[in-house]
Amino acid sequence: MKKHSITDSTLVSNFIRGEEAALEVLIKRHQQRLFSFIYSKVQDRDITEDIFQDTFIKVIRTLKKGNYNEEGKFLPWVMRISHNLVIDHFRKTNRMPSFKNTDEFDIFSVLGDGSLNAEKQIIQDQIYNDVRGLVNELPEEQKDVLVMRMYKDMSFKEISENTGVSINTALGRMRYALINMRKLIEKHKIILVN
Repeated sequence: MKKHSITDSTLVSNFIRGEEAALEVLIKRHQQRLFSFIYSKVQDRDITEDIFQDTFIKVIRTLKKGNYNEEGKFLPWVMRISHNLVIDHFRKTNRMPSFKNTDEFDIFSVLGDGSLNAEKQIIQDQIYNDVRGLVNELPEEQKDVLVMRMYKDMSFKEISENTGVSINTALGRMRYALINMRKLIEKHKIILVN
């Protein structure tokens, strides 16, 4: 009974101070929800087990290094870790269709099945989030030009009129925005391929 009255943040603090049993309570408390979340994405029990374990290995390492600072938001933080590991799994496996080398070549072994769409959607959503985050790190003028050009499909003439700068200045800002995006991608080691 007493275990449920202890908050996640207290358990995290206790674990950081060396009370190993506190982590066990946290794992048991969130096990079902996290496992279900991972399984809903990968649809495979063994892979779900692996990602679940990798999630808590990452949690333990982060806590022991003292890099945890998600005040009172333990579960969302753990869910984000597992979500990123699911994405890594899909990126690594790349889910290429397999060919069966038989006399009866089966076209359906080449065609994608519906479950791949969900995987691609997860990866694509993550890529969009990554790009959105990178755009937000750009200096304001560069961000404005990039958003008008890429998301609002405006010409440089329209951008120039909207921002009150010359077309050359708008072009220059776009160029610097792209250069800075590349630098940010390298800095954050972001993979932007599906």
